[in-house]
Amino acid sequence: MSTEASQPADFPYTHPQDVTRDFASRGIFVLAPEELGISPDVHARIFKREKELVDAGQPVTPGGLPDVLEVINAPGVVDVCNRLLGKHWAIVPFTHNASFTSGGRDQHWHKDDNGPYNGKKQRHHQAVQIEMLYYPQDVTPEMGPTATIPYSQYLSFDSEENQDNFAGAEHLDFNYQLSRMEAEPVSGPDSKYSREEIVERRTAHDVRMREAVEHTGWPLVSTLEAAPLRAGSVVFYSHNTFHRGNHRRDDWNTWKDNPRFMWRFWLYRTSEPDDVAPAEMDWNALGVDTLSQADLSTASDDVTTVWRYHYHWLHTGQAPPPLSNASALDPETLYGQMLAVGESNEAVRMGAAYKLAALGQTDRAVEWLEKGLYSGRESVRRAATCGLIAVGNASAACFLRAVASAAKWVRKAGVHGLGDAADLSGDVLEAVAAVLQGDTSVHVRSVAAGTIGCLGRRAAGTGSGSEHIPACAEALTASLGREENRPAMDRAQGRSIKYVRPTDECDICEGGGVDYGQARFELVRSAVRENALWSLVILSSHGPDALGKALPSTIEALEEVVRSDQNVICVGFAMDALTRLAHIRTKDNSTAQALRDRLHEVLGQSPVRAWEALVRGGLDAGDATEFEAAARA
Repeated sequence: MSTEASQPADFPYTHPQDVTRDFASRGIFVLAPEELGISPDVHARIFKREKELVDAGQPVTPGGLPDVLEVINAPGVVDVCNRLLGKHWAIVPFTHNASFTSGGRDQHWHKDDNGPYNGKKQRHHQAVQIEMLYYPQDVTPEMGPTATIPYSQYLSFDSEENQDNFAGAEHLDFNYQLSRMEAEPVSGPDSKYSREEIVERRTAHDVRMREAVEHTGWPLVSTLEAAPLRAGSVVFYSHNTFHRGNHRRDDWNTWKDNPRFMWRFWLYRTSEPDDVAPAEMDWNALGVDTLSQADLSTASDDVTTVWRYHYHWLHTGQAPPPLSNASALDPETLYGQMLAVGESNEAVRMGAAYKLAALGQTDRAVEWLEKGLYSGRESVRRAATCGLIAVGNASAACFLRAVASAAKWVRKAGVHGLGDAADLSGDVLEAVAAVLQGDTSVHVRSVAAGTIGCLGRRAAGTGSGSEHIPACAEALTASLGREENRPAMDRAQGRSIKYVRPTDECDICEGGGVDYGQARFELVRSAVRENALWSLVILSSHGPDALGKALPSTIEALEEVVRSDQNVICVGFAMDALTRLAHIRTKDNSTAQALRDRLHEVLGQSPVRAWEALVRGGLDAGDATEFEAAARA
């Protein structure tokens, strides 16, 4: 097992036709600037204007740099995102969708929080949320390129009852933060290291990062620094991929004049895959991966069985056919492998669960996987949940039983599984809506809110259960009337968001507070409200007709959020949902047309707008410049 990949002289960009292959297996790929389909002048303009803003100490946002909106809408970017997320994909608003500048410090290895600003949310193995990084200038290996761990996206460790991971980001080496190493400059004028140690990657920080990857014991993983990249390069990776911010290794006196800017966007799925089934892939025959330098001929079937499922799902939204060697696999033996002990056996547990799902013996697979779902070990329960999801709708009855469990973590797994696997039926919606309405756990209610959106998305894509979509919207808007924002945990507890703890009022990290300097907003969060609105964006992406009789009450609830909610994240989601109802698949719907006519008035009821999300929702990019200019006048 390699721990640090050698960096190629010419970066191996992925061809657009191979993005699903590379994403399903490696979890990361890079799109070359010429594949974007826009003029290289755009990148130069963005860099120039961004540097002016940074030098002047001014905020840098997509709304203030309209050329960034052109990158988001670039034909090549849209094509790749359509392949990974389906049409009408969305951008999480008012979060980290802004520029990052590399400097002298290292982050620890982590997975990004699935909810904005360290809010915790269920992690989907399926491509429900991904990240996109855009670099407007060349990035050399010395400029602090983003560091990632390819092949880590399906692997994790306990994070539900592990206090080190109460916040949304899962840390590979939490002691790095506890020991305050993250606060120490690795390079720059205040560094304690010599120039040679920095350039040759011999600092204690470099060693710590390499050892953290090596000590996982996971197959194929290695450190990859995304460089050298040409201006306009775009990195895509699974939201579950471990990564970190990286320190610069060049002369710090040049940093101000030669900054490394990076824009990060969180993208999420609103529609189902609808491509034809891909040909069976011989993963081992791919040989040495040109990007990570991992030898894929050594990948075990524990690893490739997981890749196989997600490669097929990315194209079809369905599980692949049974494994060719399914008759030679014994379910009881596979269940025994699911019980393997230790973090280094995460791939073994996951592989066994996905193999059970691919046996072609649905009843027996569900029987053994359900045993794992009730395990007292989170690692086994995590693998069983993923395996049952890979079974598909045949696991719905199992997940419904789990929803009725007295054990919180089993209920959470059951609700999560229904969202990723079940067809939308009256029984399924009734069970999830009951959890959303009355479960004592904020964590479980927040998962239920997200699950309703996933159920509606699948129903709209397959047609099965689409008649229940209006009831989905009604359940979500009803929750908005019950759920309240709470003071952000970092502010309420007087500590870093990384160190906050659960309380009697809330057993999930809802995230840190953000108000964008506006008196209208407060440092408050609500995981349930935010997930309910995330789901309403998904439902709204299928047009006003999909909401049926629930359309007027949904619009009313969303407008009330825009008008009065003190949580800016909620306001951003509500704006996006309204924009989509007004612009996507409107046909001759008079209610949607009336909304479209007054949409700018509605958006003006908030002092800030997340234009990157609204442009994806259907607004013209030119509206951003005109609207903001009029607002300032």
